[in-house]
Amino acid sequence: KTNPTNSNMLTTTEVAYVLHVHPNTVRQWANRGLLRAYRLGTRRDRRFGREDVDSFIRGNGDPYKS
Repeated sequence: KTNPTNSNMLTTTEVAYVLHVHPNTVRQWANRGLLRAYRLGTRRDRRFGREDVDSFIRGNGDPYKS
């Protein structure tokens, strides 16, 4: 299991661990604009700001609703 570090940026897997969801769910939320992601490098890996994830957790509503 992945344990989030003290970094301000989290990987997709770390965010999934924090939110108790599958990494593909995190990717879908980022693609839908529900969770802000930064794309890095030539592989375009996603990174998520810790503050953005905290804001997502505090946000209202169900991410599965359209």
